[in-house]
Order: sequence, then C-alpha cells, then structure tokens
Amino acid sequence: MHIKEIQNEIVDEFSMFEDWMQRYEYMIELGKSLPIIDEAYKTDDNIIKGCQSKVWVHAELNDDKLQFTADSDAIITKGIIAILIRAFSNQKPQDIIDADTGFIDEIGLKEHLSPTRANGLVSMVKQLKLYAVAYQTQLK
Repeated sequence: MHIKEIQNEIVDEFSMFEDWMQRYEYMIELGKSLPIIDEAYKTDDNIIKGCQSKVWVHAELNDDKLQFTADSDAIITKGIIAILIRAFSNQKPQDIIDADTGFIDEIGLKEHLSPTRANGLVSMVKQLKLYAVAYQTQLK
C-alpha cells in the first residue's frame, strides 16, 4: 500500500469512534502492536529529541524501503509513534520525504494532545523524515 492509502485507512479507523476517550484507547491498542525496537537500539542516538517521554526509533533499509521499529516509556506516545510507523514503514525514502502529513490533522490528533505531546508528535514526524533523507542520499 502507498502512504496515502494507509493514511486514509487510519483516518477512516479514527472516524469510527465517537469521542476522544475511545480514540485514546485505540491509540493505546495500536501502541501494543508496535514493531518493538531491539534493546541494542535503545540508545541516546535513537531517542527523539523534543518529546516529553522517551521515544526510541530505529530505521533500516531493506530492498530500498525503510523499516522502522520503535518504543516509548509512555503508552499514549507509544500509540502515536505506532500510527506514524504504520504510515511510513516499508516505504521508499523518497516517498516518505514527499509524504503529506495532513492525516494527523484530519484525525484531530494535534488538537487533542497537550502542547508538549503535540511538540513531540512534530519531532517524531521530523525524525522519520530525517531518516528518509539520510537513506535517500545513500541510494543515489
């Protein structure tokens, strides 16, 4: 699936819930299905700066596609990174770089997070795109 199709799927899933408590519960469930980062990658180099909680992300290039693994010490944050990884993992670096992140606003995520978590969300998106830029330069 392409990034946009996955993002639309995520938007559809979130629209099924009537209130934000249900959406938070869903995000927590998504966090439980997160491809967990290997303990060896839980280092300061892989921590996303700008997050209130600790969030580790690791990226590897396989068959010209980026695969992300992650973990967090907070359940909501784990759900947030799970949503982003679902949208961007197993995609070509250039597609990640070019991807629109408007789906985050469509599901209303930023407006329902505390300011520090919203900043963390922006930092997570930025970090995933930076990984894509780094790997894209290796492909050229």
